[in-house]
Amino acid sequence: MNLSIQKKDEAIDFVELNITGDTVNYNRCDEESLYINSMVFNVFADCFERSNHLFDHMQPTAYNSRHFIALKNELSSNLYKLLDISNMNDFWGFMASQHMGQKMVELLGGDAPEGRKRWRRCLRHLIRDNNYITRLIDRCIEQNLVLWVIPF
Repeated sequence: MNLSIQKKDEAIDFVELNITGDTVNYNRCDEESLYINSMVFNVFADCFERSNHLFDHMQPTAYNSRHFIALKNELSSNLYKLLDISNMNDFWGFMASQHMGQKMVELLGGDAPEGRKRWRRCLRHLIRDNNYITRLIDRCIEQNLVLWVIPF
């Protein structure tokens, strides 16, 4: 499973973060879009859900200037939780508490030897992804863009 933000040609089972449209239309699977593995996106799904009551795991959802500050605050809170993780048990506990998190724990190996080796790398990727999404929100604010979150 790829834990990093991806380009269009690298993505399979993904959520598209699209900034190419307006409040009504967007260019689906655009080259400018960012793609994140669906299981990884679930770590951030609560942030998107709490910042926009119209968020839907199955349908495209638009985020505009009314939602960006709330979304940034949620991502900031999520980042603090990630940065506060200091051991494997904390990491797996955090992951299990996320939407579909138990499935991701299983995919990453949990308490098995491979899971013991992976948790730090996974945590680093999630912190980096959290920061990347936050920078994307900053770009949307600065350039007055609409962010579409499009599950596939």
